[in-house]
Amino acid sequence: MNCIKQQSHRPSQIVIVDSGSTDTAYLKRYQNKRGVTVVLCPENIGFSSGNNVGYSHVLPACEHVLFLNPDAFLTPNFLRDASHYLSQRSHKDVGALTGMLLGYNQAADSPTGKYDSTGIFRTWYGRWYDRGQNESFPQVLYQKEETLPAICGALMFCRKKAIDEVLINGKDVFDPAFFMYKEDIDLSMRLRQKGWILKYVPTLSVYHCRGWNPNRKQVPKKQRLMSARNEMRLHARAVSPYVVYSALKYAAVKLFNY
Repeated sequence: MNCIKQQSHRPSQIVIVDSGSTDTAYLKRYQNKRGVTVVLCPENIGFSSGNNVGYSHVLPACEHVLFLNPDAFLTPNFLRDASHYLSQRSHKDVGALTGMLLGYNQAADSPTGKYDSTGIFRTWYGRWYDRGQNESFPQVLYQKEETLPAICGALMFCRKKAIDEVLINGKDVFDPAFFMYKEDIDLSMRLRQKGWILKYVPTLSVYHCRGWNPNRKQVPKKQRLMSARNEMRLHARAVSPYVVYSALKYAAVKLFNY
């Protein structure tokens, strides 16, 4: 919220969704603020449904909508520059964009000096991954603006018109079947199927703490199964041969706790 407050271009509306926290006292300071909508969900409804609830409160007149994780921090000119980018006639076919996500250590309150994501890509055999993640941050890498296969859900700056074209059941931005994990890829694929372009704009930068454990074996099996199942769902929907890789990955987690 402090980073949003410091933006050179202030947003017309802020929607905060709390998904089942046992203590929501941290939100009291915002509940009566002008331009801020606070939604308290009685239970944990997940990342996808939480964002869907937030989107249901977005004003119809909005042209652009930013989906932002609570552990992602905008640099001061992000909203100004992202809005300007989508407003240009030459970018009328861009449905959503992301910037250069850089790692941030919340405990040390300082940047990690590594990339977090410069877009989501897929290997030749079907594994989706955040490009550049945990690579050191030299200025020479990922400086080129380019079209992306998918955008990381921690930071998705979208054209509302594009989002409205791909809503599920006329209301859901993210598929509620994806409690969390891979829901950003699913949305990206739906946007691309409608002809919208996804862009990586490196001049737009954001810091992201990324809360999950980088050591895969220490991530609870339930979460790894959810991720693998959602990836399999993605490829099955697209009738893609990549579903073979996804099925093998799911079996490895299920049977061998990979």
